[in-house]
Amino acid sequence: MGIKFIKISVCYFVVGVCLGMYMSMTEKFDFTPVHVHINLLGWTAMTLAGLIYVAFPNAAETTLAKVHFWLHNIALPIMMIGLAFLVSGVEAAGPAVAVGGTLMVLGIILFAINILKNVKN
Repeated sequence: MGIKFIKISVCYFVVGVCLGMYMSMTEKFDFTPVHVHINLLGWTAMTLAGLIYVAFPNAAETTLAKVHFWLHNIALPIMMIGLAFLVSGVEAAGPAVAVGGTLMVLGIILFAINILKNVKN
């Protein structure tokens, strides 16, 4: 699972950097919250999870790791698309942000449980 996390995190990094470049070129920074969350939850958090899973393969091969991976990668696009619409003035997008955010929190809690349970000396 570690390599999968690292590889997909690079995709989020490209999206986040391209969004940042777009905002810089247009001097319109409405999507800053989307940019920040993609880079933090997509690039940084997933890269770190991947590196932890590479360092501790016992934790990487658990069902918790697999569920964490899928929850993270389902939640983040839902939350970011919803957030993009929300900051664009579409108030009806609020539930998408809430659903994506809730799934993300669940995925991160499963990651924490997995690390606490399966990462050992």
